[in-house]
Amino acid sequence: MSASGVVSFTQQGWEQVLAKVKRAVVYLDSACAESLHWGCGSTRLLEAVGGPDCHLREFEPDAVGGGAKQPKAVFVLSCLLKGRTVEILRDIICRSHFQYCVVVTAVSHAVHLTANHVPAAAAAEMEGQQPVFEQLEEKLCEWMGNMNYTAEVFHVPLLLAPVAPHFALTPAFASLFPLLPQDVHLLNSARLDKRKLGSLGDVDATALTTELLLQIRCLVSGLSSLCEHLGVREECFAVGSLSRVIAADLANYAPAKNRKKTAAGRASVVFVDRTLDLTGAVGHHGDNLVEKIISALPQLPGHTNDVMVNMIELTALQTEEENCNVVAPGCLAQSK
Repeated sequence: MSASGVVSFTQQGWEQVLAKVKRAVVYLDSACAESLHWGCGSTRLLEAVGGPDCHLREFEPDAVGGGAKQPKAVFVLSCLLKGRTVEILRDIICRSHFQYCVVVTAVSHAVHLTANHVPAAAAAEMEGQQPVFEQLEEKLCEWMGNMNYTAEVFHVPLLLAPVAPHFALTPAFASLFPLLPQDVHLLNSARLDKRKLGSLGDVDATALTTELLLQIRCLVSGLSSLCEHLGVREECFAVGSLSRVIAADLANYAPAKNRKKTAAGRASVVFVDRTLDLTGAVGHHGDNLVEKIISALPQLPGHTNDVMVNMIELTALQTEEENCNVVAPGCLAQSK
């Protein structure tokens, strides 16, 4: 994996977002905030927003709306624009005074078509069209209260959080976990008229829940975008039941067919179920400095892959409990 390619993939994505945020109220969900944290830092976003006030907010049901002097909003989201996410969008916009809304999603339009049960054949005929995003743009104008206001919805593959030159994480998929033997019983309970699964080895895409399949497709879409950025045609290998499903989905991902025909390079992508090495995956054995840091320090709030470093000791402040939040904590992503 090219170090410069992985970093530039993330930074290129964020540059597209930063181009839209000037003088805007910016709402980010946790996964996108973590990608920003490792990719280019919140300082870069604040500089792009400009102005004396800080207008960064967490995307959540209770998020503060925009005031009368805040006509522009940018929402940066890692998930599908569907269900509860759209409801939160609506509620924030309806209690605001926005006249210009931009929604950036890390999930491609092709996956949105899948989530809306559009058949593969029909989706193929829509190449170059984005009806799901266009419909949401109309809804945004409706929620802003004037169909002449401006709304934009587009996809940027904000998949990675590049922790090191050759090591990147996928914060949006922190909860994606391989199937366990007891999950076979749950899958069989939904297969009333189908052949029962004997073990995890029998699991394929048709046996999985719709929610899990969509989560896998979101990951596959992001990985395909990464391969496109790197200019490679991937060969997929898998060890484990869930990895086998993911590898097969990436290998057969329809929107990537043209890319694979023209890609100059080749890359091997190996998927491994972490349950095959569960002890190593969840244990911190103190064999290196990073493991000692992660096991000793508290987690940075809202993050899955960074820790909080108390910076009070570097100041003249007394280390009393009431002073603990006076100085922002340090973290691994910001070493200076």
